[in-house]
Amino acid sequence: MKINVLMVLLILLNQDTSSNIIFDYKDSKTLKNWFILDDRVMGGLSRGNVKMSKTGNIIYYGDVTTENNGGFSSLRYQFKPKDVSAFNKIAIRVKGDGIPYQFRIKSDKRQRYSYVSNFETTGDWETIIIPFKKFIPQFRGNKVNAPNYKGEKMEEIAFLIGNKTNESFQLNIASIMLIK
Repeated sequence: MKINVLMVLLILLNQDTSSNIIFDYKDSKTLKNWFILDDRVMGGLSRGNVKMSKTGNIIYYGDVTTENNGGFSSLRYQFKPKDVSAFNKIAIRVKGDGIPYQFRIKSDKRQRYSYVSNFETTGDWETIIIPFKKFIPQFRGNKVNAPNYKGEKMEEIAFLIGNKTNESFQLNIASIMLIK
């Protein structure tokens, strides 16, 4: 674990951080542009919530239920179109609850599908690095006929929980960064 943290720190120190930060609790004092979208839009009963901790981390929490054909909640963040062609990975600094989540990217916030990568949480603070090529295009849980994420443009990111089970969840988010 110590080696992984040191490697991430070395990677980040060798980059121009002004262009690779998508979200960092040290720079953010607001939840502006973050919003919840869960299965309530289609009659489900899941409920996600978002708040900022005293230290500035985002806390995404709630309950997912499969009642009424539901079963998902997502926290989304939209921003101006960002050229990400100089990078090939994304690093998310999170503290989860041992539950699997998805990290999602949209190259255009109006596109119907997202590029999706699943990740596991341990219950401790951890930095998860996901190569762009691991993001698979999906729409409503089904793979679409499109190539994996090429890493050219980014306009929306999201965290989604939808494990086809009833469960409470909490995911703390400290930072989201692009890396080479």
